[in-house]
Amino acid sequence: MDAFTETPDHHGAFPRLSDGQIGRLAPYGTHRATRVGDVLIRQGEVCPEFFVILTGKVAGVDDEQVTWVHGPGRFLGELGLLTGLKSFLTSVVCEAGEVLAVPTWRLREIVARDRELGDLILRAYMVRRSLLIVQGRGLRIIGSRYSPGTRRLREFAARNRLPHRWIDLEKDGDAEALIRNLGITSDQTPIVIVGGTRVLRNPGNAELARAVGLPAPDMPESVVDLVIVGAGPAGLAAAVYGASEGLSTVVLDAVALGGQAGTSSCIENYLGFPMGISGAELTERAVIQARKFGASLGVPAEAASLEQRDGHYTIGLGEGRSVHGRTVIIATGARYRKLDVPNLEDFEGNGVYYAATLAEVVFCEGSRKGEPVVVVGGGNSAGQATIFLSEHAASVRLLVREESLGQNMSHYLTDRIENNPRVEVMLHTEVRKLVGTDGLEAVIAEDNQTGARTRLHTRAMFVLIGADPCTTWLASSLALDDKGFVLTGFDDSLPLETSLPGVFAVGDVRSQSVKRVASAVGEGAMAVRLAHEHVARMVPQPVG
Repeated sequence: MDAFTETPDHHGAFPRLSDGQIGRLAPYGTHRATRVGDVLIRQGEVCPEFFVILTGKVAGVDDEQVTWVHGPGRFLGELGLLTGLKSFLTSVVCEAGEVLAVPTWRLREIVARDRELGDLILRAYMVRRSLLIVQGRGLRIIGSRYSPGTRRLREFAARNRLPHRWIDLEKDGDAEALIRNLGITSDQTPIVIVGGTRVLRNPGNAELARAVGLPAPDMPESVVDLVIVGAGPAGLAAAVYGASEGLSTVVLDAVALGGQAGTSSCIENYLGFPMGISGAELTERAVIQARKFGASLGVPAEAASLEQRDGHYTIGLGEGRSVHGRTVIIATGARYRKLDVPNLEDFEGNGVYYAATLAEVVFCEGSRKGEPVVVVGGGNSAGQATIFLSEHAASVRLLVREESLGQNMSHYLTDRIENNPRVEVMLHTEVRKLVGTDGLEAVIAEDNQTGARTRLHTRAMFVLIGADPCTTWLASSLALDDKGFVLTGFDDSLPLETSLPGVFAVGDVRSQSVKRVASAVGEGAMAVRLAHEHVARMVPQPVG
């Protein structure tokens, strides 16, 4: 193993720490000699230490394949080391030397306190996570493309940015034979291989979450100060401000931290990021920040009911579980809206996608083989996806049902799209039919003015046509508008307060809200101040 060559630094994924930076870490760690073959981080296990290589080399290995090699001055691990996930790679010494080992909990303190060092480590870890996703490292999801369970697990992995590879039983005869030889029946598929050895048979999202180390929802028996339902930008902002102000704070989300914004390839109009920031990076930074202040975040945990009891509120989560809070912030956002076309579900996850990130790009087989991709939608999400995909696919066709591109899209996006030679905009056009046998092969699009139909050959269609509010669980508890969004601003109530005192709605789920990340963050922060005000109003005032 001593012949391994150090992996070049790709886009800041593998920076080399300076002597000064290592010196700032040294007081928090211990020096440790290493021998060839020593395993410093084991795949499928939580790593309790952050390693900086002082001398020698260390290789990252997955499925007996070397993923990357680090030499002196570099550090090991990836994003899961900061967020508590189990490792997706094994790190083994390939050249004897010495490392500095810093406890992970100490590293989290350093990242939060030392801006220069923290930004360098966090950025490197985020790029490494993206590389793992693109390379298909980590989990193995083995199942049929026609299985709803396969689609569910792939979506859960993608939304939570879990590196994984999908092995399609319809295409991979060896995988199908292996499953038969293991005695695994069809009702036990899909299966997920975690840590290279552990096999999960048709796991639920919660089982997979626990297997990879996603934080289990904290259900304290006592009444907490603040329960936040939904962990998009609004919910995460509320978590940061609530926890930082000393409120005992619990955050719950049904699918993934980050909400819809977490699936955005690039948010370009968010204050302070002139070059834009990906939804994933914004999410990870917010999650680390919220945990630093003591907020408890849990995934998956789907709210099923809201009840008022004995001066506080109870959020029912199914299976007899519940959490109790003096105040509640509803930040459940919205779910992707789907096209009204026949057999759509046959292509979901197999040619039809509802987000455009690196995780979905991996699924787009053929996009680099001269085949175009199709984006459907006329809003900012569709515009951002179009620009992002134009950098990965041969070409992009953007289908917009309106008569102009700027009707629902920001000007900065329309300019970039109209001047992009790899993008073709098809106005007043709608999808009428999907074609394919072993996956999406073509889209039948119709001009809604002339009725003329066009067959667009593609193996990947991205649908970004808005979303419906996630409020079915609130229908009997709160006042909603005719579209299902939560109403706020009643007479004698606080701003953002719903029809129940002490329950606030923020972000996309709120009726008449501005559907932008920045406004969602602002509302989340503002709701915490209003929660304080509500609690103060409930406290009896002294007489005289």
